[in-house]
Amino acid sequence: MAIPVTPFAADGSLDRPAHRALLRRLLDTGIRTLTPNGNTGEFHALSPGERRAVTELTVAEAGERATVVVGVGHDLATATADARHAAEAGARLVMVHQPAHPYVSGAGWVAYHRAVAEAVPGLGVVPYVRDPRLPGSRLAELADVCPNVTGVKYAVPDAARFAAFARDAGAERFVWVAGLAEPYAPAYFSAGATGFTSGLVNVAPLLSLAMLGALRAGDHGTAMAVWERIRRFEELRAADGSAANVSVVKEALAVLGLCRRDVRPPSSVLPEPVRAEVAQIVAGWGR
Repeated sequence: MAIPVTPFAADGSLDRPAHRALLRRLLDTGIRTLTPNGNTGEFHALSPGERRAVTELTVAEAGERATVVVGVGHDLATATADARHAAEAGARLVMVHQPAHPYVSGAGWVAYHRAVAEAVPGLGVVPYVRDPRLPGSRLAELADVCPNVTGVKYAVPDAARFAAFARDAGAERFVWVAGLAEPYAPAYFSAGATGFTSGLVNVAPLLSLAMLGALRAGDHGTAMAVWERIRRFEELRAADGSAANVSVVKEALAVLGLCRRDVRPPSSVLPEPVRAEVAQIVAGWGR
């Protein structure tokens, strides 16, 4: 699941030509699942109009070449409205961001996702699970009443917890996606994941595809060789509570001349020493 960045123009607006070019680059390299309005796309910093524009641009560029899984979230009315828009635009699935609320109960989590799933019965629905307290039984409860809940993006940094969650939910009922990208993918594949999300793919799609192919072939050695190549890049993204998660990716894209490095607050552009390190990493990968 490639999570495309959302490039911005010099005036801070959505850079539509750059966005199309970045999507085309992913598609031409062989990426077949795109998730607009994900966290690497700065979902929480986009306006409602921008989220819808990103959805429409992605669906139009993907055509029949890729499956589009649109990120939706915020308050329930917004999430359901954006899900309906995704359906109207031609997306195949929606990914429901972890509810951004300080008080999330298990029953409330089910109710939130049920409302989204029932709003778009013709789309597949993929909950984005980041809460380690959520038991797998709640996902099973949701799927019992919403058969279009078909996949899970699991992003708790604990492979043992993931293994238990999947088996408590019903390992064979869902498509399991490792939601913490390449650094965690080998461990999560060993516990039952069959895919992973990626922000790195914006920069180095061949590396991401190489890891995916190796993991699906059971070639752990090759997967870990890729892991070693991307390790420092992903460490920079994860530093300080992932404060520079998107900034590192956009800096790398700026190094390649593919888009501006601009990110929106509360993210920020990297300091010069880190920018230099990112450039060095990208140079080592080649184009």
